[in-house]
Amino acid sequence: MTPSTLVKQSAGTVALQAASRGRAFRSTVAVTAAIAIVLGALGLPAVVDAYTISIATTALILATLAMSTQIVTGLAGLPSLGQAAYLGVGAYTAALLANTGLTLGPALLAAAAVAGAAAAAVTAPLVLRTRGTTFLMVTFAVGELARTAASQAVTVTGGDDGIHVPPVTWWPGGAPLRADGYLYLYVLGCFGVLAAAVALLLRTRLALVLRGAADHEMRLGALGHRVGAALTAGWVIAGALAGAAGALFVAAHRYLSPADLGLDASALALLAAAIGLGSMRGAVAGAVLVVAARDLIGAETGGHALAVLGLVFLLVAYRQPVTRRLRSLVGHLEHRLAGIVAGGRR
Repeated sequence: MTPSTLVKQSAGTVALQAASRGRAFRSTVAVTAAIAIVLGALGLPAVVDAYTISIATTALILATLAMSTQIVTGLAGLPSLGQAAYLGVGAYTAALLANTGLTLGPALLAAAAVAGAAAAAVTAPLVLRTRGTTFLMVTFAVGELARTAASQAVTVTGGDDGIHVPPVTWWPGGAPLRADGYLYLYVLGCFGVLAAAVALLLRTRLALVLRGAADHEMRLGALGHRVGAALTAGWVIAGALAGAAGALFVAAHRYLSPADLGLDASALALLAAAIGLGSMRGAVAGAVLVVAARDLIGAETGGHALAVLGLVFLLVAYRQPVTRRLRSLVGHLEHRLAGIVAGGRR
């Protein structure tokens, strides 16, 4: 073995060790940050007022709906404006069951998820036949039809007057959750369970097929993958997650009306998913940002919450072109500087 070969092997070993240390450091930082976020979320009721706690609860509910949207939009590449329809199905299922005497929170959550999945399965053949802008408009129509149906079914949903819902309980025979802090912790616990389920989903073959369908659907089908079945499964799972978000909404607000199923709920979830750029963690962070912009920053700007959200929409829409131009400019400057340095050395 020649000296040059030994030097190359030594350099390669050093590079591998450095890369391994870098990965270990990043993993340690990620775990530390996750622990800090969890501890901070658990301790939030002890350090903030009731209004801030209610905003945090709303952010968790929107984050659940944003994860539902991200499964369809971020994984499968199908931008949806109809997730509020399945949120509504789950919410009304939980509300009606609660008014019959079933106030056990986990049971209502499971029932709402099943109802949302069933509604998504019924609408999947219609929705998944379309793509692009047509898909966006069809999902918008599904959402509006659900809102209209809730408004017209007065004997079941209470119509536009809405229905009041009794408080949920943690366990059978337990005390009703009325205080904002306890409701927040209940929603936080449910959100943690749902987020863990989504994390497991992202490690499955279904997630790989959905990502492949977003980029090359026809090629994936030509390779023998059942793309249609995978998209249907993803749509049904997203519906179940939206239905669970509906149960959390009812538990937090103890009131439900057709206005809660409007376009704004689906649009905010889609905005949060767009902020996340295909990442579930990004979608959750986007939901927190959207709720903070609407309820905190909007309140501090004299009630101009819609203007603040409009600015966020514009920033998201123009983020990628601006980022590409900045990267191009940085690359051009680096090339010029490298040329100047090389010229000076000569």
